[in-house]
Amino acid sequence: MSSHTTSVWRERLASPVIWHAIAFTVLFLLVVWLAVRFGLDWSATNDRSTGAMAEKQLQLKALELEIAPLKGLDKRVEESRGQIKTFYGKRIPPSYSAIASRVGELQVKAGVRLARVQYSQGPGGTDLTRISMDAGISGDYPQIMRFVNSLERDQTFFVIQGMQLTGQQGGLVNLRLQVSTWLRPADAAASGLPPTPEPAKDASGSASAAKEGE
Repeated sequence: MSSHTTSVWRERLASPVIWHAIAFTVLFLLVVWLAVRFGLDWSATNDRSTGAMAEKQLQLKALELEIAPLKGLDKRVEESRGQIKTFYGKRIPPSYSAIASRVGELQVKAGVRLARVQYSQGPGGTDLTRISMDAGISGDYPQIMRFVNSLERDQTFFVIQGMQLTGQQGGLVNLRLQVSTWLRPADAAASGLPPTPEPAKDASGSASAAKEGE
């Protein structure tokens, strides 16, 4: 029995079919192993690619956020220039005489009296030159407040720089009023106004307002 079994196995091992089957099985297992390995490598590579892609997207988003304020900048600059031009046309007086005339009109409407009115001009600027008005103003309190408010709200660009009480008698109030407005440099140069004096300084070096009559 044992000799017969051995003979059978020898015949089977000698058969090409058996070896083909063995070779097919080995190849099949090798293919399966390679497929699994390829799948694992592909998954790892895909994960790395996905991470790299996400990182690039984040960098792109960060760049978009950085340049967002610059989008349309040329248009905003042009709009700003237009607004400045409109402001100059509407609120910057064309001449010194226009300033004096408008101040006189507001004085009459408010019912106050201006005295010792002095106009001067600051250093010439690139776009505008400051025009300063230093004057004494007298009237009752409501009249003075009406005049000051009318200056601040006027179409001409007036800025109140300072007010100083110089006297009061009964209902009459006397103030020293300092107001600024602006002219274009060429208009300021043509006005012939004297330069604005530098503020006087005391012994300690601090600025102090010059007194009337000094």
